[in-house]
Amino acid sequence: MKEFNAKKFVKEQINEIKQVIGNEKAVIAVSGGVDSSTCAVLVHQAIGDNLICVILDDAFMREGEPEKVAELLSQPPLNLPMRIERVQERFLTALRGLRDAEEKRKAFRKTFYETLSDIAKKEGSMFLVQGTILADIIETKGGIKTQHNVLEQIGISTRELYGFKVVEPLVTLLKHQVRQVARYLKIPPEISERQPFPGPGLSVRVVGEITLDKLAALKKATSAVENNLSKHDPSQYFAAIINNEEIYPRPNLRGLVDLTARYLELSQMNVWIKVLADKATGMKQKARRYGEIAAVTCRKDSGELYQPDYKDLNGLQKRILSKMRSATRVLYEIGEGDKKQPYVVVVRAVKTEDFLKAQVAEIPWPTLQETASQILKECPNVSSVYYDITPKPPATIEME
Repeated sequence: MKEFNAKKFVKEQINEIKQVIGNEKAVIAVSGGVDSSTCAVLVHQAIGDNLICVILDDAFMREGEPEKVAELLSQPPLNLPMRIERVQERFLTALRGLRDAEEKRKAFRKTFYETLSDIAKKEGSMFLVQGTILADIIETKGGIKTQHNVLEQIGISTRELYGFKVVEPLVTLLKHQVRQVARYLKIPPEISERQPFPGPGLSVRVVGEITLDKLAALKKATSAVENNLSKHDPSQYFAAIINNEEIYPRPNLRGLVDLTARYLELSQMNVWIKVLADKATGMKQKARRYGEIAAVTCRKDSGELYQPDYKDLNGLQKRILSKMRSATRVLYEIGEGDKKQPYVVVVRAVKTEDFLKAQVAEIPWPTLQETASQILKECPNVSSVYYDITPKPPATIEME
């Protein structure tokens, strides 16, 4: 395979962007992630301040993130013309009451493009630039999940619906190639090496219905996970939040408890399994599959949570999913509060090259314990914290 040449790619794309956009204005929504930021820098080099860079403060970014991103990208050496659009209420209203992952993604996509359409019309722009990459196309066309930034590839005419043409300079690249381009463009490592953050933001990490208290707890949990796990350098790591509601009774859970106890050589009395009411996205034979979430708790005779090695955790999730065909995820408890509360938090960390396949990152137990303790302390409406022990496939990297 021919080695990717970032310098050649940048030169060719700048020429092509100049030909496509010319002297017209273009709008780009920048999240601060490596894809949209690299795309913005590349296009800014081609058309200068005819590029209008907006950050959509849609309620689903991290705490204080819109301001931090705007400050970083507007400074030298990038000098992007940044501005923040406050559109939280518009997005929260559009997603209110939705529980299904695909319904939420589609509602986010519709609101995202309607908002940008309004901005483009106000600015007199006929072009929307976005940082779509190859993995986005593969997952959407394969039916695994709807990426908010994939439109024309699935037959949606942006000019007819929204009044602009989409320009996608990075659409042939995988994530590691985008990072090479970012480094060549001298984009600061805070962005070039930044872990992926989904286009719909934290909305896809609130499993089930989005509520303000759920979203607030997730933002605190997100900060704890990112601060504590960064030193172990996973490819992607984040928190998700789920309603602490379970499907009960489940006649086959006794069999799963027996299976888990035998495999981990524990007493059946020290193993608990519940199936959460909300579901998570997975994949089977390269197609999207929406399935149940099995949450496992194991204790020592002393009552402390049992900490098996990762080889055993990997074997356990395979055995559970082979028996429980309706499931797409297996979670393993790493921390528990004193009382039952309305939510549980899931910590997810993976290692991957191309984000099309991923293995569970082997985060040391002390780090997981510390992270769980911090989340339980700062989020009083959270009962338990789990580690997602499911690779991709059969799970997707994101929960939704």
